Amino acid sequence: MGGLADPSRFHQPIDIAGQDPAVLQGQLRAILAIRMAEQHLADMRRNGLIGGPVHLGVGQEAVAVGVSANLRASDRVFGAHRSHSHVLALGASLHGLFAEVLGKDTGLSRGMGGSMHLWDGPRGFYGSVPIVSGTVPLAVGAGLAAKLSGTDDVAVSYLGDGAVEEGAVHESMNLARVLQAPVLFVVENNFFASHMHIRLRQPLEYTARFASAHDMPCEVVDGNDVVAVNKAASRLVDHIRSGRGPAFLEAITFRWYGHVDWREDIDVGVNRSTEDLSNWRARDPLSRLTVAMEAAGCWSAGQHADLVEAIRKDVVDAWEKAMNDPYPQPAALLDRVYAR
Repeated sequence: MGGLADPSRFHQPIDIAGQDPAVLQGQLRAILAIRMAEQHLADMRRNGLIGGPVHLGVGQEAVAVGVSANLRASDRVFGAHRSHSHVLALGASLHGLFAEVLGKDTGLSRGMGGSMHLWDGPRGFYGSVPIVSGTVPLAVGAGLAAKLSGTDDVAVSYLGDGAVEEGAVHESMNLARVLQAPVLFVVENNFFASHMHIRLRQPLEYTARFASAHDMPCEVVDGNDVVAVNKAASRLVDHIRSGRGPAFLEAITFRWYGHVDWREDIDVGVNRSTEDLSNWRARDPLSRLTVAMEAAGCWSAGQHADLVEAIRKDVVDAWEKAMNDPYPQPAALLDRVYAR
């Protein structure tokens, strides 16, 4: 993996040579908005204002932002149980996410799912679930449906390094390759499946070897470099849209928080040290992009301060609105579960 698993490396600003400043500014805003939204959720959960667990991906934002830049609303995207970034990167509203986490009727899933069961069909997000690998076969089915419909739409399956240990993933990859289904498998490899480091679970730290086993093109990238993710995803999505079958993208990244909620999970018997966490924070996708843009003269400290303040207001406004929204009526429990 070219040293990507070493947290002491890749702390320098990312390479933005030849990139459109307007595109970079949009990516920066998306990463920052996701970061601030999730940190707000962490604070609200710690303060007791959120009743259920939240699985946060702070530090991993560049993956969803880089991949989503190559998608359109008619594509079909599926997440897992850590999918706030996936749906927000597609353009879902902060208010819709917050309302769903609070179980409100105005939430993305009408208050029926909470943090781990998100849906935003109009923007191409067809669901996230807490069942490890549960949406991977669905993504293959969605990709096959697109192919049979005669479109060049793609399906995207986000999964973690732990999910590749589930048989459904390999069955899905095999079927996608045999049927040449237009699916992009995106592994966000943060090295931890719940609380266990990948070194304790697998013989190697990377998962792209499974793409080779299923005879599909793959790329392994620094998942904390939004430009690198965008470029790799662009190449792979072009391959898929051209009718040449599925592809695999492994993005090496790290989640700053532990498995669930705001805790860092350093002192709970897992292989997460303060030194490693500090080093991974130094590989922050947000700061590496910001510093690169400032050095290139297409961003300034003043612009950044203004953007932070604008997003902070959006987050606070969305949260306050969601807090005041109504809960679903009791009858919705059955009306929204069973089709009639």
